[in-house]
Amino acid sequence: MPNDRRQALGRYGEAVAAAFLSLKGWTVVDRNWRCRAGEIDLVAQQDPDTLVFVEVKTRAGDHFGTPAAAVTGPKLARLRRLAAAWLDAHDRHAPVVRIDVVAVTTAGRAGRTVEHFEGVAL
Repeated sequence: MPNDRRQALGRYGEAVAAAFLSLKGWTVVDRNWRCRAGEIDLVAQQDPDTLVFVEVKTRAGDHFGTPAAAVTGPKLARLRRLAAAWLDAHDRHAPVVRIDVVAVTTAGRAGRTVEHFEGVAL
């Protein structure tokens, strides 16, 4: 898949994930935050005590496995470092901090699907 199509697919998935979380009553407090170590797709406040760092994985189909399967151990380790960097940069504190994955599949027999995996790491 050409890079511009891949980027467009990623942006679409992030928009779908942000809308999905908003419908659940969450507040998206940051999107596409970058630092030297990488990027955090979404940071969301689930409730007054819970801050969630969200990795969004989007695929056009399931030919190469599910989107969530792309979140590997090394990716989770990097997300933990990025979450710590975000907290430090924003001087934010919450009693509960976690990493979730939102997996978006845009095509398939079921049409678009959104899966939310809570607490995959931290």
